[in-house]
Formats: sequence, C-alpha cells, structure tokens
Amino acid sequence: MTTKPTEGDLLAVFARADLGGDEQLDLMEFTLVLDSLGMSWSKAEVQDRFEKADTNRDGLISFPEFRALLETQGWAEGGLQTARG
Repeated sequence: MTTKPTEGDLLAVFARADLGGDEQLDLMEFTLVLDSLGMSWSKAEVQDRFEKADTNRDGLISFPEFRALLETQGWAEGGLQTARG
C-alpha cells in the first residue's frame, strides 16, 4: 500500500516542479509532479487530468487545483494528513 503524502510533502513536490516560480504549474511542470509522486499516466491521461484540474481555465494548475485533483484520485480521501500527524 502506498503511503499518502502529507500536505507538506505535496507543497514541497509542487514547489520543486514550479520551475517558473509563479506558484502555478504548466503542463510540463504538472507532469514532473506526477512523476515525483510515482503516478504513471499516459500522455493522454495527463492532458485530460490537467484540463479537468484547471478549473479556472487559465492554462495553469494552482496548488488548490492540484490538491483537489489528488483528492479525486483517492490520494487525499478524508483530507490530507498534516505534517504533525
């Protein structure tokens, strides 16, 4: 069973992939985050999930959008664990 990441883990992975430093991920950066989390989806699946996660349709994924996507994928059911446990 894969351990679900804490909110702090997700923030760290998100920040490392945010190459532009704008606190948002483009499609390439989004793919880097998925790879870091061990989520291996096809290009079509990545594109589809990116488009679904981009709720404000600005072509970028914010951390709240990213977190919501993970919740729909079962990574954060019942809320993410906090770094304190």
